[in-house]
Amino acid sequence: MTDVIAPVSETAETAPAEKKPKEEGSFLWFLVKLAIAVFVFRTFIFTSFMIPSESMMPRLLVGDYLFAAKWPYGYSRASLPLDIDIGDGRLFGGLPERGDVVIFKHPIDRTDYVKRVVGLPGDQVQMVAGVLHLNGQPVTKAKISDLLLPIEPTGRCAQARFTERQADGSFACRYPRYRETLPGGRSYEVLDFGLQVQDTTPPVLVPQGRLFLMGDNRDNSMDSRYPPVSNEGVGLVPVENLAGRASFMFLSLDDSVRWYNPISWFTGMRWSRIGGTF
Repeated sequence: MTDVIAPVSETAETAPAEKKPKEEGSFLWFLVKLAIAVFVFRTFIFTSFMIPSESMMPRLLVGDYLFAAKWPYGYSRASLPLDIDIGDGRLFGGLPERGDVVIFKHPIDRTDYVKRVVGLPGDQVQMVAGVLHLNGQPVTKAKISDLLLPIEPTGRCAQARFTERQADGSFACRYPRYRETLPGGRSYEVLDFGLQVQDTTPPVLVPQGRLFLMGDNRDNSMDSRYPPVSNEGVGLVPVENLAGRASFMFLSLDDSVRWYNPISWFTGMRWSRIGGTF
């Protein structure tokens, strides 16, 4: 008896082999397109930033994550990922407005900082007994309700005198809070702990191509009132050091969050701060 071997359809055998490379190719092409989209997004549209210090309280808290829009001020070395050196100057450059919260590169060490623009080129800026003066005129500063900020697990108040025990036995920081209103009507909140050394400064004329930046936490901010020193003051910041304008908050975590504890990702979330705009 002769064994008869039935012919095998070439299509049935080879179809899976042809399909697999095609699927792998499609997936690789998807990854390439995704990488291009992320590159374009990070290079030309938005950059993300995490707040590492208290210098911009009460508007920004440590652990806030925000997106900064890149296009309002144009593009320069500071706008590019990894701070790639492409020379001086800006493409499609534009000046910020007084009151903008900006992300910028420190003039000395090129680390990311966040401050508020208070002085533009040609402005004269001075602090007199804790009151901001622009072009010889005091900026309106009105007392509003204190900022009551719960003390987080590993935190403490800027000074012991601001610590307050709450009715439930917990502790919070009570900080004096004010509202400043710039010429033109732009307003924002600032903290003021009383007269400090840098609350009175000589008048400074902001030169062309530079900005005078300050933190909203006036007595806990190394800003344009201080000379540019690595990890300290920023001096008068070159416009080309701007990386973007703060746009909106996409995440806010207190210091109880631990990466190894998924539950803390939810219990430590400051839900009310997410989505806040500037």
